[in-house]
Amino acid sequence: MLDNTVVNRQENVSATVIWMHGLGADGHDFEPVVQMLNLPHIKFILPHAPFRPVTLNNGYEMRAWYDIFGLQPDSPQDEVGIKEMQGMVNAMIESEIAQGIPSDRIVLAGFSQGGAMALHTATRFTRPLAGVLALSTYLPLKNKLVSEQHRANKQTPIWMAHGRSDTVIALSTAEAARQALEAAGYLLEWHEYEMAHSVCEQEIADIRRFLLRVLPA
Repeated sequence: MLDNTVVNRQENVSATVIWMHGLGADGHDFEPVVQMLNLPHIKFILPHAPFRPVTLNNGYEMRAWYDIFGLQPDSPQDEVGIKEMQGMVNAMIESEIAQGIPSDRIVLAGFSQGGAMALHTATRFTRPLAGVLALSTYLPLKNKLVSEQHRANKQTPIWMAHGRSDTVIALSTAEAARQALEAAGYLLEWHEYEMAHSVCEQEIADIRRFLLRVLPA
């Protein structure tokens, strides 16, 4: 199981959000955002990606869900690493289900590389989830989506947001992910904000509304 930080661990929680950080960060990165959301009925699990060498950063070892070779649309992708982490995230979801949280009270969330993991894992998960939060991100292995998707999550709402000034993951890359998801039949809510590769207050307020909709108290 992945090391993680948990916010709202109390007995009376009725839902779970598993929220994955971006490249080189860790699970603590989104703790302040979770505190701002102020949703005490939801347990937030903030896993820490393992340390691994990242080709894009000259082989420097950092927390990463999988290796990244480049950020261009035609860059090769670490399919083995992505699927290995998919298995780890699946295990986290199954652990929550075993503790009494139904799958349809679980949201997968992530920022940047973590958002890519959330999209990849949710579309292939074999039980219905409550929703997906995909922030400043892209869709990995999108040419395999149609052949690998599972019908259990075809109706799961996906909330996707991107900054218009993002210089790390281009807006066009996120839009290509949106188009691939919509073409595959997913229910997608799209938001753009005047920000770079980050989160902003308006976005956090909109995320809170989405979570209250899919995970009501």
